[in-house]
Amino acid sequence: MAGRIRDEDIDAVREKARIEDVVSDYVTLRNAGGGSLKGLCPFHDEKSPSFNVRPGRGFHCFGCGEGGDVFGFLMKIDGLTFIEAVERLADKCGIELRRIEGGDDDRPKGPQRRRLIEAHAVAQQFYAEHLVTPDAVTARQFLGERGFDQAAAERFGVGFAPRDGEALWRHLRDRKFSLDEVVAAGLVAVGRSPYDRFRGRLLWPIRETNNDTIGFGARRIFDDDKIEAKYLNTSETPIYKKSHVLYGVDLARREMARSSQAVIVEGYTDVMACHLAGVPTAVATCGTAFGEDHAKVLRRLLADHEEFRGEVIFTFDGDAAGQKAALKVFQGDHQYVAQTYVAVAPDGMDPCDLRIKQGDAAVRELIATRQPLYRFVLANVVGRYDLDRADSRVDALREAARLVASVRDRSKVDAFARELAGLVGVDVEEARTEVRRAVARGARAESRGASAPETVEARPARSDVPDLRDPRFGIERETLKLVLQHPIAIGRTTADIGANDFTHPTYRGVWALVEAAGGPAAGDGDPGWVSKVRDAATDPAVSSAVSALAVEPIPSANEPDAAFVAHHVFRLLELTTLRRIAELKSRLQRTNPVEQAVDYNKMFGELAALEQHRRTLRDRIVSS
Repeated sequence: MAGRIRDEDIDAVREKARIEDVVSDYVTLRNAGGGSLKGLCPFHDEKSPSFNVRPGRGFHCFGCGEGGDVFGFLMKIDGLTFIEAVERLADKCGIELRRIEGGDDDRPKGPQRRRLIEAHAVAQQFYAEHLVTPDAVTARQFLGERGFDQAAAERFGVGFAPRDGEALWRHLRDRKFSLDEVVAAGLVAVGRSPYDRFRGRLLWPIRETNNDTIGFGARRIFDDDKIEAKYLNTSETPIYKKSHVLYGVDLARREMARSSQAVIVEGYTDVMACHLAGVPTAVATCGTAFGEDHAKVLRRLLADHEEFRGEVIFTFDGDAAGQKAALKVFQGDHQYVAQTYVAVAPDGMDPCDLRIKQGDAAVRELIATRQPLYRFVLANVVGRYDLDRADSRVDALREAARLVASVRDRSKVDAFARELAGLVGVDVEEARTEVRRAVARGARAESRGASAPETVEARPARSDVPDLRDPRFGIERETLKLVLQHPIAIGRTTADIGANDFTHPTYRGVWALVEAAGGPAAGDGDPGWVSKVRDAATDPAVSSAVSALAVEPIPSANEPDAAFVAHHVFRLLELTTLRRIAELKSRLQRTNPVEQAVDYNKMFGELAALEQHRRTLRDRIVSS
């Protein structure tokens, strides 16, 4: 009897399987320098990428501590045994595994994941071949009426399940699949005898990011179908978890990573319509509402973090159901770093209907004219009131303020309050006050509903200080490392730097200590320079930061020279200028150029001066 796999075969798979290729099926990786790749960790939720892959070595997450080789990655992310991971990679690499005769059999008991995947591959081909048979005329008509020809069906793997209730089971049995395997795969069920789960229906294969088919979505097309549900989807199986899968992700993932955009539509035909119309980032859930686990999948594929902000666009109907769905997404908006948008088609049409009636360009235009999610939701709430009446304006403000107060990301609340003020037609401070009241009411209600007699004030305060290693503050960190470690090199180039150039409160605190100690020039030739700066700190976080910045390696192969230092200083000043430009542009957008001509022209002049200053800094960065 066959025993365990030969060690030399396992070593051959490990050597040939490129970990960066395997991980890229689940996570969008970007060059991190030094031969490493970086992305968002698939094993824990994070806002900044701490998941590192080094080709030929393995992976490690500096956030949650998970790490290992290519086998370990597959075992962790897909719940495989070691042998299943070896077998899957061997198939991918074209390596034939040999087993030691007579040894202990290392194969897991029960249907193997690899066999479930193989069964789905056979079923998908079987269904696709039957789409061109005479029995599938109704299925082809359904597709044709929605603008999909045979080429489109082949592109998306669409198929037809014969009405004979045992056709697929016989086909799989002939291919040497056992009843246990096909039942575990969700393809066959057992009543008085085995029967096909999907029969007489149009089918779409649901695939993982690595193109493996793991389930099906089945559309009712015959009036005499005994199952009245319009759609049947694969039930939960060892390889199919509906809260983690997105239809079309196999086709969309590369374009999503390239463009940092994802378009969420409602159905399989909407995905097809979008891709065929030139929106290749469209995906859909499979018989369930869009949830937090779906959001995590998208974030990994979008590389959705502070360095690469993308956009997630939801297509909703403008009716009550669409508004309710938008509200739910809005309340979970904190899951994304990316900006969230809503695209609402005219007359409530979905992308498939829009493509049929108005063509491909109309679908592209739908996505191009999306609007911010928060604006759509707030406008729908406010739109239910007669804003010509003073009492209705008060009611609209109160209801919308409760919605704004529910936003978990507190950094967005003030911006939403300003937007709300414009929608209702009240002063910004009035909107802010109402939002603060709503927050307070919510806190009191939460306190009353708590099982313990704990008050809001008694709860430990959660720190709002960002992580010091957040990429947003990278240039601040590197500049301060130079200030502390190489004060003689940075010298007078820091003359233009001020506390406002540091946006992280801890780094601003470090700079304040440096200034109090006489500036970087005071550290020239002083071996106790860092100790003097650190000992003056009264905030433990600032003291700890000084210690870390003083020893952390500087990313330079050689001793930092004047050009290296200048690059960091000018980049720091450029970021400050960019922030001032963004603030001024925002003020300009809220200023009426006719009614407030003097203020508008003054700000426009300031903006022109700032843009010139930014160009000067950019030139100095390039030349440094």
